[in-house]
Amino acid sequence: MDELTGFPARPVVGLLHPGMMGAALGSAMKRAAGAVIWAAAGRSVATSKRAELADLVGVPDVAEVARRSDVIVSICPPHVARAVAEQVAAALGDRAHRPLFVDANAVSPATVQGIGELLGPGRVVDGAVIGPPAWEPGRTVLWLSGAAAAVVAGLFEGSPFEARVLGPDLGAASALKACYALQSKAIPAAWLAVDAAARGYGVEDALRSQLARDGVDLDAKLDDLGARAGAKAWRWVGEMEEAADAVAAVGVPDGFSRSAAEMYRRMAEDRPIDQHER
Repeated sequence: MDELTGFPARPVVGLLHPGMMGAALGSAMKRAAGAVIWAAAGRSVATSKRAELADLVGVPDVAEVARRSDVIVSICPPHVARAVAEQVAAALGDRAHRPLFVDANAVSPATVQGIGELLGPGRVVDGAVIGPPAWEPGRTVLWLSGAAAAVVAGLFEGSPFEARVLGPDLGAASALKACYALQSKAIPAAWLAVDAAARGYGVEDALRSQLARDGVDLDAKLDDLGARAGAKAWRWVGEMEEAADAVAAVGVPDGFSRSAAEMYRRMAEDRPIDQHER
């Protein structure tokens, strides 16, 4: 791959930003990287602590990450993915050797393709993490697509993340993530709507009794969803909106995801928000 000629054997990896998932990704790449750095300016104490525990190297800001990195990994809330890419583009300026940019966010194919137009499609890799922050192997897959997907996959060899390459098409990994999110987040959100509607009509007790006759424990469903979403509900809003854009682009009704986004928005209003959680 001509445009990757000279890519270092042990590249400097820049991470934006080490939330729970980001810290795990950064730690996973340490064995293949010369260093894993992150922009410390303006980040929370919790984020700084996670970065310290993962043995990541703090640098002053995004501009320094852009100046020093051979690979930049963006792992942030979906609704700010484009803004983070724009920050990087501005910081890169006229730098001759452009780093690879891995967008590992839960965004639509159109969003990551737009980031490709901003930073150069050959220099952007589409990433989709499916599973929890990986500190041990066997639970989490990192799907990758784009011209340099195989190069990025190599950074995760022997790590707790199982890196799989989907192919050269930018947006394929995000499409897979959006489809997966329909069953993992959009469908479960229907239980929130069921409960809210029953309470609105004052028939919640009768509904629970009827569901119990069918072997369905509504409270258990809600408790399970609450435990999974928790303080992340605000973040799932953006993911569901991006998933809706993704399915609408191929002619599939997007109401499932739009409704799920609204239910998670309402859940977030009732829960504390930890915007550095991931």
